[in-house]
Amino acid sequence: MKVIEHLDKTTEPLISFEIIPPKRGGDIKSLLALIDAIVAYNPPFIDITSHAAEVYYEETSNGIQKKVKRKRPGTLGICALIQNKYNIDAVPHILCHGFTREETEDVLIELQYLGIDNLLAIRGDDSGYTKPLEHGRTANEYAVDLVRQITDMNQGRYLEDNLLDVKPSNYCIGISGYPEKHFEAPNLKTDIRNMKEKVEAGAEYIVTQMFFDNKAYFDFVEASRSEGVEAPVIPGLKILTTKNHLKSIPRNFFVNLPQELVEEVDAAKPDHVLEIGVDWAAKQVEELLNRGVPSVHFYIMQNPKPIQMLMERLSL
Repeated sequence: MKVIEHLDKTTEPLISFEIIPPKRGGDIKSLLALIDAIVAYNPPFIDITSHAAEVYYEETSNGIQKKVKRKRPGTLGICALIQNKYNIDAVPHILCHGFTREETEDVLIELQYLGIDNLLAIRGDDSGYTKPLEHGRTANEYAVDLVRQITDMNQGRYLEDNLLDVKPSNYCIGISGYPEKHFEAPNLKTDIRNMKEKVEAGAEYIVTQMFFDNKAYFDFVEASRSEGVEAPVIPGLKILTTKNHLKSIPRNFFVNLPQELVEEVDAAKPDHVLEIGVDWAAKQVEELLNRGVPSVHFYIMQNPKPIQMLMERLSL
């Protein structure tokens, strides 16, 4: 089922999750344990992040050598697992950075074979590696270009004219939204107009970057509606679990942490921070649901404990 169909048909609050593949060479058992833990909450869909190749440097007997490697492969396999073992809709993240349009078309055709109906189209982080474009291959520069490619496939237009045995795809396309604006955008209004362009290109729903102040979300939705963006906006939340998050979250995700939360975490003992984070997230969820938001999306990555504590607190 498509994400927008889940949103349209629900009569109760929906809680969905986003997970990250294990590192190359990691143990599938930990991933299965994570999925087993979160399926207990009947998520309508689970997002699986995707990761392009990264540049790293390794010291060898011949000196320091530059290497390129995908540190977290496995998105396609995890999607197959979730979709066909757990019967939960999988939402793979599809990237611009690190992939050619031809590679993107190939993986989307493979996802069709698996019966996957949903995608999250994003540009992706700059990994320091630019894939060479050889033999006439091309690349999507921005997420809107990727959305257009997927929309073309939905309308039966493929890069290769001779794909006579491939039917038009039928993907529900999601995109990211930034309540505190994308860090590269000059201002929020420009960022929302860029987002509107993606909706006009075929995106059907929006999932926000994490935020810790609900006012940022409500203001973002209001500003989006005033610009003519009518697509559903799913709030994305993360549970703060360690003192280090006070530095790492703003640095990596360019979001603000409310002063009240910062002061409470600063004053707490390290083993008490998780409870503070769960309490804060519970208040966020309760307010969001009371204001009529039909769905909340949690960035849990690989640790189910915080969300288990939260769900017990919310009795959902």
